[in-house]
This record gives sequence, structure tokens and C-alpha cells, in this order.
Amino acid sequence: MKELLRTNDPTIVAFTHALLRAEDIECFDLDVHMSILEGSIGVMPRRVMVADAHYFRACAILRDNEIELPD
Repeated sequence: MKELLRTNDPTIVAFTHALLRAEDIECFDLDVHMSILEGSIGVMPRRVMVADAHYFRACAILRDNEIELPD
């Protein structure tokens, strides 16, 4: 598994999931329940993970939809 995206913005996470699922790419979030520790203020970023085999294609899909990815 590779980290595709790390963000505090839940709308970007939801949009990413919608884009990837439309292309039959499985993805899942890490650190979803960290809000319990932080008090629900959105300080801890969520990570979106994809399988190694789908990483390149997933990056291309997000770039095509103007979602910034870490270098």
C-alpha cells in the first residue's frame, strides 16, 4: 500500500474516493478516528491509501482533476 494523499480537508477525501471508485480503484483512509484524540478540530490529517499496483494510475486521475499531490 502507498499513501496517495494526506489532507485535513474532508471534501477532498470524499472527492478522491469518488474519483477512484469510478475507475474501479480500491482505496481506504487511515487516521479517520484521530478526531477522538484531537477533539474534532481537524488538526490531524487523513491519509488516503491505494494498492501499489494502482498508485501511478490513481496519481494521474487526481492530477487530471486538479488535486494537488505531495512530491
